[in-house]
Amino acid sequence: MTQVIETIDVDVPVSVAYNQWTRFEDFPKFLDEVESVTQVTDVLTEWTVKVGGATRTFEAQITEQHPDERVAWASRGGEVDHAGVVTFHRLDDAETRVTVQLDWQPTGLLEHLGSALGADNHAVKKDLKNYKALVEAEGQTGEGWRGDVN
Repeated sequence: MTQVIETIDVDVPVSVAYNQWTRFEDFPKFLDEVESVTQVTDVLTEWTVKVGGATRTFEAQITEQHPDERVAWASRGGEVDHAGVVTFHRLDDAETRVTVQLDWQPTGLLEHLGSALGADNHAVKKDLKNYKALVEAEGQTGEGWRGDVN
């Protein structure tokens, strides 16, 4: 498996950063390769992504979630094999550090080559910059899912 770890500081309170992240159906607004996410249940989402010209679908199950702290997930079936966690660290009342750790299994020559060249790190870093721009521009626009999953 390949691992990516990226961090960004956002100029919003931790609850705002967390709420935006848990509005899964908004992911296409900041994740470039994501075409759609549908929240099926409190802990199950269905994804359609387009990577390298290929469209892939999979389910992701939330394996751990604690409001304002972390969300962990793992893919189930489908064409993408990955797991990850995003953590939220309060820096002060108006600033939060967001860290993403993604473990994924490249398939095929292009994905192995892209991983070796750091394309996955670059993509996550770019997506986090998009997330920062979105959450700082929109601020507190609504609640996210604040359930607790152990």
